[in-house]
Amino acid sequence: MASPRTITIVALSVALGLFFVFMGTIKLTPRLSKDAYNEMKRAYKSYVRALPMLKKMGVSSILLRKSIGALEVACGIVMTLVPGRPKDVANFLLLLLVLAVLFFHQLVGDPLKRYAHALVFGILLTCRLLIARQPEELPPEKRMLSVNGDEQPLIHEAAPEKGKMKVS
Repeated sequence: MASPRTITIVALSVALGLFFVFMGTIKLTPRLSKDAYNEMKRAYKSYVRALPMLKKMGVSSILLRKSIGALEVACGIVMTLVPGRPKDVANFLLLLLVLAVLFFHQLVGDPLKRYAHALVFGILLTCRLLIARQPEELPPEKRMLSVNGDEQPLIHEAAPEKGKMKVS
């Protein structure tokens, strides 16, 4: 049976992956929602206006929106379908992306309700990454320490409980 930790990681990975595939697709095409697509176009135009440095580097609002959308779709697919270390890399990239989007929202002075979803999903990405990076807890029979070729139980498990005597 899968551990609660594994179930949590899989559930978060699939949910976050599907969310970012959906949001990235909205940034790339009006097929899912024409209104949401037009809102994204408007928002990214305001982001580029607020950061003249992007204009100087030749980054248009279209390029910025499509780049972020494509990265969201790619990382979302990895989070949903690909096992192992690539999930953690995609998680980290999405977390950086969410931080950049939060920066953009703050820069243009958007109200909290416009970027609350980004805050929530940033927190979920952080939680998933922290849970995934914690070491797996070993069952008691595998908690042995090898000293000079001899396997011994870990010290805290070999010591008797406080107030109890060990009788042989």
